[in-house]
Amino acid sequence: MKAIIVEDEIPAREELRYLIETYSDIEVTDVFEDGLDVLKFLQKEETDAIFLDINIPSLDGMLLAGNISKFSRKPYIIFTTAYKEHAAEAFELEGFDYILKPYEEKRIATMLKKLENAYNRDQVNMQVEGNAEIHRHKSTTRINLRKDEKIIVTDVNDIYYCSAQEKFTMVYTKNEVYKMPMNISEFHALVPQDLFFRCHRSYIVNLSKIREIVLWFNQTYLLRLTELEAEIPVSRRKVKEFKEVMNL
Repeated sequence: MKAIIVEDEIPAREELRYLIETYSDIEVTDVFEDGLDVLKFLQKEETDAIFLDINIPSLDGMLLAGNISKFSRKPYIIFTTAYKEHAAEAFELEGFDYILKPYEEKRIATMLKKLENAYNRDQVNMQVEGNAEIHRHKSTTRINLRKDEKIIVTDVNDIYYCSAQEKFTMVYTKNEVYKMPMNISEFHALVPQDLFFRCHRSYIVNLSKIREIVLWFNQTYLLRLTELEAEIPVSRRKVKEFKEVMNL
């Protein structure tokens, strides 16, 4: 998932970027100080979410959001402001959330998790374009994986784990490795959420393939898989959720 930050105050911008990178897997691709610059950017580029300060130069956040609301593909808009009085107007513009300054870390963390969940849910509901496509049958879920110039129809349960490699996702089965042309968040949205767990910013693991759970440093875990030598980390941020999923 990709996002941009629109904020003309450097300390607020850097704090928000830090919180996004700390509490989510969202990639901040650009930052802007001016509303018109954002509008020009969005006429040529797409983004999944915009963290939008209301009080910005040239074109304020509300006017900018009004323009964005007319787009055919609308990014999630998270308004950020020091003023409460814009909240009603923000939600009329279908803002995803409304965050007050100074930022409260716990509030930001909760919002980011909600945002990622919404994005993943919406991705599943959208028609999947490109090389990966899910086909649901009576009792089997299959996915198309790319190998060289071939498309291999694969039972998702044959996938052991996935790892991020820049803009690609490496998908590992028992005997093969596939390089998928999408980021790891996009790939995660294609597979059953009850079977595949995002245990780390860079890893997804098939829960049914876990052979051993090893206590690692800083109260995190290392996962060893059936039939493979790979060891998959569980990040500190994901430990609580992992313990709940695994009934630990």
